[in-house]
Amino acid sequence: MDTTTDAKPTLSAPAPLTNPAPLATSAPATVAEEPVDSAKRRQILEGARAVFLAHGFDGASMNDVARGAGVSKGTLYVYFPSKEALFEALVREGKARQGERFAKLSTEQEPAQTLRGFGVTLLDVMSAPASIAQLRTIIGVTAKFPQIGRAFYEAGPAHGAEKLAGYLAAETARGRLAVADPGAAATQFLDLCKSGLLSRLLFGVVETLTREEIEANVARAVEVFLAAYGVRTDSRSGAA
Repeated sequence: MDTTTDAKPTLSAPAPLTNPAPLATSAPATVAEEPVDSAKRRQILEGARAVFLAHGFDGASMNDVARGAGVSKGTLYVYFPSKEALFEALVREGKARQGERFAKLSTEQEPAQTLRGFGVTLLDVMSAPASIAQLRTIIGVTAKFPQIGRAFYEAGPAHGAEKLAGYLAAETARGRLAVADPGAAATQFLDLCKSGLLSRLLFGVVETLTREEIEANVARAVEVFLAAYGVRTDSRSGAA
């Protein structure tokens, strides 16, 4: 008698999944944002700069800017919703560009030399005809559009003073200056450099400054500043 039976198939447990490959899915669609520093934006700002210099803030229109920049009015409004926003952006962009000239204050030189270089660069930038024209325009529109005046102050004078204050604090820590309040001292130095020159340009007493005037004014500013904040060394110390 055949006692064999049909063999039942054995079911093995499924192998555990280890590090399963992720399912390929398409990335969600996103709307590409316009780069902050796009070529089109720069094109508009350059066109606007020429228009505002030629016609002033009140005399310039968005139509003028569109024509000057070579873009449609619709494109212009995509980037800047109003003439005020455009002018504010132009102010910030211009000040950022000027700020690149003050990128780093050297701590390798003596403070007198570094401060002299900073002051001369400051007056070179501020006395340029385009800078004076812009400053006159900003003064004229700030009462009606205070945000434009604030933008100019934050991107220009405040930024420059902050950078200089950092340098003064570093030099004080090194023992080469004695500045208790770097922020106040920075503002004082900037005012000393501009003293007697900026107002003459602003009110049309003179059209330009000579190299001699700039360097002489800065030299006096450095002398006065170091008289207040310089560290004096007694050359006679150690003498018998």
